[in-house]
Amino acid sequence: MPTDLDLVTFGQRLRHLRRARGMTLSDLGSRVGRAPSQLSLLENGKREPKLSLLTSLAQALGVSVEELLSRQPPSRRAQLEISVEEAQRDPVYRSLNLPHLKIGKRVPNDVLEHIVGLYEELKRRSAKPTATPEEARRANAQLRRQMRERDNYFEGIEKVAQETLDAIGYRGGALSQGQILSIVTHHGFTLRYVQDLPRSVRSVTDIRDRRLYLKRESLGMHTPRTILLQTLGHFLLGHAQPRDFADFLRQRVEANYFAAAVLIPESTAVPYLLEAQQARDLSVEDLRDVYSVSYETAAHRFTNLATRHLDLVCHFIRNDETGLIYKAYENDGLIFPTDDTGAIEGQRMCRYWSGRQVFASPDRYSIYYQYTDKPNGTHFCVAHVDPSRERNFAITLGVPYKESRWFRGRETTHRTKSACPTGECCVRPPAELAARWEGNVWPSARAHSHVLAALPPGTFPGVDETDVYTFLERYAAE
Repeated sequence: MPTDLDLVTFGQRLRHLRRARGMTLSDLGSRVGRAPSQLSLLENGKREPKLSLLTSLAQALGVSVEELLSRQPPSRRAQLEISVEEAQRDPVYRSLNLPHLKIGKRVPNDVLEHIVGLYEELKRRSAKPTATPEEARRANAQLRRQMRERDNYFEGIEKVAQETLDAIGYRGGALSQGQILSIVTHHGFTLRYVQDLPRSVRSVTDIRDRRLYLKRESLGMHTPRTILLQTLGHFLLGHAQPRDFADFLRQRVEANYFAAAVLIPESTAVPYLLEAQQARDLSVEDLRDVYSVSYETAAHRFTNLATRHLDLVCHFIRNDETGLIYKAYENDGLIFPTDDTGAIEGQRMCRYWSGRQVFASPDRYSIYYQYTDKPNGTHFCVAHVDPSRERNFAITLGVPYKESRWFRGRETTHRTKSACPTGECCVRPPAELAARWEGNVWPSARAHSHVLAALPPGTFPGVDETDVYTFLERYAAE
């Protein structure tokens, strides 16, 4: 028996083929040696047929087993009946507390069309904006606190990643494309590269047919193999559809963690890092090169392993050239600029921190080392600009001064002083400039309409579901 048999669709096809041949349940039952009541359970999608019975039914109806098991409803009427049955199983529909509607032959098609249309509108309206900007910022702040509490190390995900690698016989080094495809196949998926992937998504998964659709292009730090592993991670980690934005965000972080843990396995990366630490030659760029990943992936993965295995506290920042923070983590006491919700995303970092100084470096694409004296101590930081098609981002990995002895680049003479975010520092312009220009400038600010708007609606914020469903429909028949 196929493990992915849709019992409702199968029952509809069975009923349609029986009626098309003018048979009653008793007629068909006598031909296959089954009671009419047993066949009725099959037609109503309440019992799974055995393989021997499938063969008998196909012979009695004069069709192949493949046609009998086709996933396509046999008619528009059958599709409507299936849609109504599926709607009545949806928690959104059940919340109306309506009695179950049994669909008989006398229920007209247009009534079913109305029910399906009303259900789709009900579902659309229930997909309200996942969160306001304030709620999203609070969710980000809460998740960052949880990451700090566990030193950004997720033991359960590490275990799933290692089991995945063990299943394909991984022994060490960078994962090849063939090994990643073996992971996909091992878990029962097939991979399709397409050029017309909807713009609002990084990948699309057809759960019914277990197909993964990707585009052969990198999106910032996200290479096709990273996106593939992130997508697969959702299923291996048992994620259900997100309940709210906080759940969506948590799942995203966990899937990203899984992908990094597969690309830079704990079992081989930890001995490598311990050896480099003993040689006082820790470097993110070496980790990047050994495992053939982006600098950002290597730096973030370092934060996963540093505290648990190297006894190092650290921080990580991703920011653009203007200093806006897009992602950050710390367990070394670094004080980030925050809003009143505790969120750091969208806040502007000090111009004297290495993540901004790297952009002023003579060669901004080389590794940049710097010591920064801050209100609560000095940090040693390594910054690197990861170029992308849209904009450049700086990736910073930093540690307290006393830990710099383990890192390459510790002999740098670059040193700055910062009073941010508690002091005036770079928040206010120098007194001389302010005296000359204050009151004589009228800057026209860029519009930030997203500050006023709610986050995009839907279970998966920002995803155009119509585009995704149309895309899947285009490939489903292949």
